[in-house]
Amino acid sequence: MDFDFSDDQESLRDATRKWVGKGYDFERRGSIVKAGGFSREAYGELADLGLTGLYIAEDDGGIGMGPVEGMVVMEELGRGIVLEPFAQTLIASGVLSAHAPQAVKAAWLPKIASGESLVVLAYQERAARYHFDKCEAKAASAQGGWALTAIKSIVPAGDQADAFIVPAMADGQMALFLVERTATGVTTRGYGTQDGARAADLTLENAAATLLTLDGLEALAHAIDIGIAATCAEAVGVMDRALAVTVEYMNTRKQFGVTISSFQALRHRVADMKMQLELARSMSYYASLKLNSPADERRRAMARAKYQLGVSMRFVSQQAVQLHGGIGVTDEYIVSHYFKKLTQLEMSFGDTLHQLGEVSSRMQDTAGVFA
Repeated sequence: MDFDFSDDQESLRDATRKWVGKGYDFERRGSIVKAGGFSREAYGELADLGLTGLYIAEDDGGIGMGPVEGMVVMEELGRGIVLEPFAQTLIASGVLSAHAPQAVKAAWLPKIASGESLVVLAYQERAARYHFDKCEAKAASAQGGWALTAIKSIVPAGDQADAFIVPAMADGQMALFLVERTATGVTTRGYGTQDGARAADLTLENAAATLLTLDGLEALAHAIDIGIAATCAEAVGVMDRALAVTVEYMNTRKQFGVTISSFQALRHRVADMKMQLELARSMSYYASLKLNSPADERRRAMARAKYQLGVSMRFVSQQAVQLHGGIGVTDEYIVSHYFKKLTQLEMSFGDTLHQLGEVSSRMQDTAGVFA
């Protein structure tokens, strides 16, 4: 079996890495943080590379690639701790392509592919605590359409997005809707997040909505699984750079007249960081390869992957800071930003403890040992 990346995938990686290296350096990132945590210009540059059409078919203006290509791009964006919510573009593209009516696809997929429109998932509610099947949002039929009443929290770039994918209860079952930010009854309250990016609380008061699917629970599970796979890949990129910067620092920082990389105890800690990174990388590959599997198999795979990534993220980020000493927690030095990014990614789409519970609840009788 060939596990090597194809020429197209390597070209995609190279193009994204070059953009991150030349067009999204630490200085530019800092200026975007100060400006609010989101840059439409930077997002447009991702669109110019064709990345916003990654999951969208060629007939709809995209380039028709799949989960492995998405993983490759997210790794490289993670290396640059890019603030713009590209994972949300993958989620919106995947959900609309798989679940939306043809008219909605025709109206929105070309605009997403071109970068003209940013569509994000707004599913989190205050009382849900990572359980996405708990939903208090209400949808009511109104004049041949739908009206939504809801409060959704921590919506990525919520006050900058052009539309939202929103789950709500309709006639006793969860359905999925598309709500435009300009619709009457839509209000957002934006704020900065821990990693320097932007989010918002979304309030809907009888806001006009377009029905995507009445099988909302399955569609939402699919959306979250795309998000988990993207988060895992992004975290691998962040950890890879955090480890590289830590090794570079240890090879230059001197104590007692020698570089601290010569101390055996510290070398062992770096070796443990490398082991956790490679465990995370293999599970990220696993998640991406399982993204198009049947729903039960896909959900089990995402829980396993996100659990391991959570363990690895916490270990690598903490060790990176500790091996740097005091400089590792300063805002001027990049390692503190890797730490904050990994801390936030660990809590995205279900934290480590939640995913451990998911792994346990989805475990089959044989637990995979004798199957």
